[in-house]
Amino acid sequence: MASFGYVITAMVTPMDRQLAVDYDRAAALAKRLVDSGSDGLVVCGTTGESPTLTDEEKVRLFRTVREAVGGRAKVIAGTGTYNTAHSIHLTREAERAGCDGVLLVNPYYNKPSQEGLYQHFKAVAESTQLPVMLYNIQSRTSVNCEPATIARLAEIRNIVAVKEASGSLDQMSQIRKLTPPEFHLYSGDDSLTLPLLAVGGTGIVSVAGHLAGREIKAMIQAFQAGDVRQALGLHLRLWPLFKVLFITTNPTPVKAALALAGFDVGGLRLPLVEATAKEREQIAAVLKDLALLPVAA
Repeated sequence: MASFGYVITAMVTPMDRQLAVDYDRAAALAKRLVDSGSDGLVVCGTTGESPTLTDEEKVRLFRTVREAVGGRAKVIAGTGTYNTAHSIHLTREAERAGCDGVLLVNPYYNKPSQEGLYQHFKAVAESTQLPVMLYNIQSRTSVNCEPATIARLAEIRNIVAVKEASGSLDQMSQIRKLTPPEFHLYSGDDSLTLPLLAVGGTGIVSVAGHLAGREIKAMIQAFQAGDVRQALGLHLRLWPLFKVLFITTNPTPVKAALALAGFDVGGLRLPLVEATAKEREQIAAVLKDLALLPVAA
């Protein structure tokens, strides 16, 4: 089964002044991201404020983004929840909406065992024909899907990738060692994309792709072409952006950055809040250094 691409941007969800989903702006953002280097888009992931979106909003976003980008990029629906039956329902809706795959996060809060994780992901994968990307992020879910469990899951026909956000290159290396070459390993942290490539990774599920998709793709392509020096140069140039986009809870900084860069996507639903004046100042300084602010700013 084909890869989802190299640069997959985890899309924010644009909101209007009343914090209703702005579907027109979502379509415009999707086109903008594909035009600027994204091979794929995750819709309604954590960066898209999935915990505060209704099922109806999610399904409409799936359809909106699918229609906006056509066949130019993969559309990957965030359908994972801590409820297996609910995850199956959303996954089937994503398939009906024409998505190219689904992203399934570790069930959060209820802390399943490794066997529970395996059975959850297996049940959701078996409910769909779509390819599945696992999303392993212990910092948000309280559980780590261990390499041995990921290797078991990789034996299931349509579980084809993992977004690995443990922050551990040791764990990433172990996953790469235990899984077949055709199983794709994506970084869940922009700052670890280049190191992950060195241990057999495919690419990145990115937040910084909202602002620097072309350069991130150029970094990956340079590494694949054997030009490690160029790849390192791009990594170090983008490093401040990678870090400043996580000075507070994602997606607060990236929404602020997009507004500063001239593409306002609105505010955030509680319990998330907008960036402080100090945080916006830090973000603006990095964007200015990278020439990402509008010319008149």
